[in-house]
Amino acid sequence: MKKLLKNILIVTAVSSIVSCKKSYLDTEPTNAISIGTVFETTDNAKMAVNGLAKMMTQQYLSTQGFNGEGTIKMYYGNYPGNHFSINLSSWAPIINSTYNDNTISVYCYYPWYYYYKIIGNANTIILHVDEATGASTQKDFIKAQALTYRAYCFLMLVQLYGNRWDDSHGGSTPGIVLRTDESNGDQARANLEDSYKQIYADLDQAIALYTSSGLKRTKNYEVDASVAYAIYARAALTRQDYANAETYAVKAMDGYPLMTNTEYNAGFCTPNREWIWGSYGASDETLYFYSYFAYIAYNSSASAVRTTPKMISRELYNKIPSTDMRRSLFLDPTGYTYTTSTGNAASSTLLYKYAFTTRPSLNSTASVYAYMQFKIAANDQPGVGNLNHFRSAEMYLIEAEAKYRQGKPDAEVQNLLVALNNTSGRNASYTCTKTGTALLDEIKLYRAIELWGEGFDWFDMKRWNDPINRKTYANGGNFITSLALTITPDANNKWTWKLPLKETDFNTLAE
Repeated sequence: MKKLLKNILIVTAVSSIVSCKKSYLDTEPTNAISIGTVFETTDNAKMAVNGLAKMMTQQYLSTQGFNGEGTIKMYYGNYPGNHFSINLSSWAPIINSTYNDNTISVYCYYPWYYYYKIIGNANTIILHVDEATGASTQKDFIKAQALTYRAYCFLMLVQLYGNRWDDSHGGSTPGIVLRTDESNGDQARANLEDSYKQIYADLDQAIALYTSSGLKRTKNYEVDASVAYAIYARAALTRQDYANAETYAVKAMDGYPLMTNTEYNAGFCTPNREWIWGSYGASDETLYFYSYFAYIAYNSSASAVRTTPKMISRELYNKIPSTDMRRSLFLDPTGYTYTTSTGNAASSTLLYKYAFTTRPSLNSTASVYAYMQFKIAANDQPGVGNLNHFRSAEMYLIEAEAKYRQGKPDAEVQNLLVALNNTSGRNASYTCTKTGTALLDEIKLYRAIELWGEGFDWFDMKRWNDPINRKTYANGGNFITSLALTITPDANNKWTWKLPLKETDFNTLAE
């Protein structure tokens, strides 16, 4: 595996397929190899799929710390959310979502660039794998994997660059450019409904091919039918297709029991039985200070962590029951002295010393802040770890919300929340008897608690049509003044990123 990830990365080595025509994204390397060579055998084609996996943990655009999927989780899911606190006033345009309509910004451009780069390479695999010499079952499995990647990328693009379903007038508003071949010419955006139809079609075909292949993956970083089911569940939930969300959530979690408390405390950097899909990370493949874990892992030696540790919002923390093990994953400042305008605990304070006592792996020069996170750690310095994308806890929560939205018996929803929170051991005292709107609020609360820091925060708030509401310490929160604000659902282009100028300048039909 290590050798594969170092040496097999098609990116644009098989073709310069990108989201836009002409050459503005032409990054063909000097070691480019022909399509004929890549698809000469199914063994070669498998390595091309492995290249897709590598693309999710690769550095892009040289600056700004763009590191594949980790950047999406941090800059687009965590930073602008409601429950992720970080004292970075200079990042206010990202955290406060004011770059959504700044079409020349690299932050507007990055997700478009990154996901279409994967899509372009997935398209090449889909279109050419049947030319390879090898068993038909292997070809089916490889094509299914490429379709799964494409569906995932389309889904992420739809969430960022498309309206929330509530604002789409039944899916009639613009969606994304559905590039499913190797052409780079002008192409109009599909509407949102057709964008989701393509995601569904890719997943339907992938699932059928996984079945016909009869093959199984061997590593968590590979995709298989379970991953396709999980993407389907998330896509259907986002599209408010609750029947399919429920159906595929149940399928996705099959065979992935909830992790133990010991596994929960292990830093979310090593795959365990609950992980449906993650990205591979190892010391000999590190991105060093550009890696995801160098931006969030509490024990990282990177300055991005040591100087500005990541914190849970004070309000969300206070909603975690004292009997819940997840509360211990954040630094409780109760009874200690710290700076109440920023959360900082000076090295002379008892809170500072307590932090190092409870988490000895903290870097010796790390700053300590009230409510700082201990959930996510690194396996090696400065930021090495495996990155999770889907786990069964999310599927429990999708099933619960889907059942609620369909008006199914409250007991069915309550039982899922009990299974997630009580039966799992996360909180042996947890019970749920809530009904009506209070039950929906309970689902939202436990999505926030369970999935904190994993890149869901902003996406969930957008999907729900709920406002971001951050408060300063003086007002009961723990955000610095420049980031403590309310962002209503209709603000900032309704939380929808506009297409970057680098697309519309070269694709005249895109807008």
